[in-house]
Amino acid sequence: MKLAVVGITGLVGNVMKQVLTERNFQIDEFIPVASPRSVGKQIEFQGKNYTIVSMEDAIAAAPDIAIFSAGGGTSKEWAPKFAEVGTTVIDNSSAWRMDPTKKLIVPEINANQLTAEDKIIANPNCSTIQMVAALNPIHKTFGLKRLVISTYQSVSGTGVAAVKQMNDERAGHEVDMVYPHPIDQNCLPHGGTFNDDGYTTEEIKLVNETRKILSDDSIQVTATVVRVPVTGGHSESVNIETKQAFDLKEIIEMLEDTDGIVVQNNHNENEYPMPLYAHHKDEVFVGRIRRDFSIENGLNMWVVADNLRKGAATNAVQIAEFLVAHELVGVTA
Repeated sequence: MKLAVVGITGLVGNVMKQVLTERNFQIDEFIPVASPRSVGKQIEFQGKNYTIVSMEDAIAAAPDIAIFSAGGGTSKEWAPKFAEVGTTVIDNSSAWRMDPTKKLIVPEINANQLTAEDKIIANPNCSTIQMVAALNPIHKTFGLKRLVISTYQSVSGTGVAAVKQMNDERAGHEVDMVYPHPIDQNCLPHGGTFNDDGYTTEEIKLVNETRKILSDDSIQVTATVVRVPVTGGHSESVNIETKQAFDLKEIIEMLEDTDGIVVQNNHNENEYPMPLYAHHKDEVFVGRIRRDFSIENGLNMWVVADNLRKGAATNAVQIAEFLVAHELVGVTA
């Protein structure tokens, strides 16, 4: 197994190393890849030092799998070149997510769509991954009619420069602004860039990616994305209208029985998901599960996960694990 990680020096790339180690992903040859300014530098992985290589050198090595965490422009340019030499690319950017020829995968939901011919596979947006993980069992049993989503997204979702902005503001240091306003002690109803209709790109991702992953274009979705002064972990308030009547106890039991979901729903003990405690964990945490009495078949829930792990690195590694286990890449499972 030759594995390349493109964008190894970034936030997600660093978490990728941790996840690969924790999950004991079998690697015979590790190929760290980054931008030209990092080529030749040393990184440590699983007790060994590796030299960061260029895109060209990584392609020449023809890895079995390349996990990209280097931005949409980089992926658009380089992912096809890896695919041409037989590499299966798992891409964390938005470059391929809505391409009708590419699969958008959350392994617990739709990994069975993958074939050996899928050479570029899209990893969904971090906010979408955690939400659909919780919604999928509900959708399969009762059907989703409409979703109203409000997100509370950590600054690490923007990148290392945004984390630095918040920390510098807190410390009273000179600040290099990533956001158009201060983020410490503030909330910005602004994720991505604004479209002409007033929605942001992050909000539209939640609409389109949810429908694609759940294979149902009839689901009505509206979203408001908010950036909050939290280092790691995205939170979401999800208001759900189902097509069929449900029993609330059945919903809770269904979520408790879903792989990768942890239900924290004991309000009498102040037990509910929080990003402080979801940080550095792979599970999706769900709580505040209750009926919405204002509409028929209405449901509210609160969904929290670590955006750099299940929202990015862990989901990508799980895709790689599926490819290996089902012999969809050039290795023996």
